[in-house]
Amino acid sequence: MRNILLLFLSFGMASCCQVKQQETASLPVNVMSFNIRYDNPGDSLNSWQYRRDRAATAIHFYDADILGTQEVLHNQLEDLKQRLPEYDVVGVGREDGKEKGEYSALWYKKERFVLLDSGNFWLSETPEVAGSKGWDGACERMASWAKLKDKVSGKEYFALNTHLDHVGVAARREGVSLMLDKVNELSGGAPVIVTGDFNAAPESDVIRHVTDTGNPKHLTDAQEISSIVYGPSWSFHNYGKIPYEERPLIDYVFVRNGLKVLKYGVLAETEGDAFLSDHAPVLVTVK
Repeated sequence: MRNILLLFLSFGMASCCQVKQQETASLPVNVMSFNIRYDNPGDSLNSWQYRRDRAATAIHFYDADILGTQEVLHNQLEDLKQRLPEYDVVGVGREDGKEKGEYSALWYKKERFVLLDSGNFWLSETPEVAGSKGWDGACERMASWAKLKDKVSGKEYFALNTHLDHVGVAARREGVSLMLDKVNELSGGAPVIVTGDFNAAPESDVIRHVTDTGNPKHLTDAQEISSIVYGPSWSFHNYGKIPYEERPLIDYVFVRNGLKVLKYGVLAETEGDAFLSDHAPVLVTVK
């Protein structure tokens, strides 16, 4: 009888451990892409000093585990660090590889992830040269990336955040080609998450190139495979100045290497006439 009891107890413990392992192996990850709009005093009541608390509160409320931010000047980076103490961040200023110019800053929750590796490259003919401008681009453009390990499940992720040029057609086209090459080179087969302001609509040649299934390096638009899609079909509104029917979708979350997308949403929220940014954040839940 004692042996039978021990057998049942052992079986029960093994079953519990197996269930726990299955649960932790499939923990969801909330991913946000958020162009916060650079600190421009000319934005008047929409300038950063009036938006920074709301922006940080939104990030907290939507519980982003991995957050890609664009147009982040150094003072904005420091403001967000102060308001988001549970996050660590990787990235550098695009103009000098230090603190000058906008960051494509990539944030992750310290309690959830261990940083295994990180880096930056410029979207140019010389991607390792800090501050290099590519092709016909109006501005320096770059990407920041991180290899992260989930402390609970042990699963590794490759995350990259970028911001493509708003003027240069060749800069966008060549920039995404370089980005796809780098993702393929650096990800090591881990599940891939790419966030960014691509300054290109879903039907554009740029996005079609990113998602071209004929290219083994392609990424998948999270919206296209999400079980739930929420919010408007646009992400840029210029503080509500663009008519609804003319607002473009230019902010994205892309995935690769087996990630399942549970939810996708464009968070077009306001508080009266107050906006989070001139872009709406995009929030995706993956596992």
